[in-house]
Amino acid sequence: MTRSEAVELLHAFRRGEASEAVVVDRFTLAPVIDLGFAQLDAHRSLRKGFPEVVFGAGKTPPQIAEIVTQLLTRDDRVLVTRIDAMSAREVCQSIPDATYAERARCLKVVRGSALPPRGLVAVVSAGTSDLPVAEEAVETACIMGHSVDRVYDVGVAGLHRLLNQLERIATADVVIVVAGMEGALPSVVAGLISKPVIAVPTSVGYGTSFQGLTALLGMLNSCGSGVTVVNIDNGFGAAYAASQILRLCYPLREPSA
Repeated sequence: MTRSEAVELLHAFRRGEASEAVVVDRFTLAPVIDLGFAQLDAHRSLRKGFPEVVFGAGKTPPQIAEIVTQLLTRDDRVLVTRIDAMSAREVCQSIPDATYAERARCLKVVRGSALPPRGLVAVVSAGTSDLPVAEEAVETACIMGHSVDRVYDVGVAGLHRLLNQLERIATADVVIVVAGMEGALPSVVAGLISKPVIAVPTSVGYGTSFQGLTALLGMLNSCGSGVTVVNIDNGFGAAYAASQILRLCYPLREPSA
C-alpha cells in the first residue's frame, strides 16, 4: 500500500465509506512477501515513498520476474537495476509492459497515472565513458517522478565545456555529477553553483584509477563545500538521495478529505 492509498483509506473511513475492519485488515497485512528465495518489503513505499528497488545482478530471470510480479500487486511502479540485456529480454517476455534501458542496465514497469513532476535533477557527466552510470541515475530519477536534464561530456580536461553549460546546470534543484579518472568535476561544479551536489565516482580510468578508488577518494576530499559522495558506479544511489531531497521540497499532495 502506497502512502497516498493509506491516506485515502483513512479519509474513506472518516467519511464512513470503509469499515473499521477493512482499515485494520489493510494496515495489518504482512509487510513481508515470502517467496522462499526472497523476502520482499511490501511496506517500503509507505515508509519511503517508493517501493523496494530490485538489484538484478546475481538473480535469475525467473526470480526477477516473480519479484517484479509480486511487487506490482502492491505498487504501480517497479525498478530493477543492474540487469543485463539477456535477462531483461526474458523478464519482458513474462511482463510485456516492462521496458528496458540497455545503457543504464535498468528495467522498469510503470502502471497507472504518471506522478506529478517534482523538481529538476541535472545529471552531469565528465565524459562519454561515464554514461552507463549517469543513465542509471537518469532512469532512477525519472521513475521516482522527477524531471531530468542531461549535461554530458563536460569534464575538467576542457573546462570551457562546463562553463558553457553552467547557467543551465544552475537551474536544477539538485545536481548529480558523475566522473571517473581523478574525480575533480564535482568540486568544480560545487564551487560554481548554490544547489546540492551529489558526486558519483566511476570505475573509468587507467591503472592508477584503481577501478574508481582514486575518484572516490578525490571526491571525499573535495574542497567544494557540501558535496555528498556515493559509492563507485552508484548512479542509483545518487538519484535516490536526490529524490529524498526533492520530496522535502516538493511533497506530494495527499487526497483531500
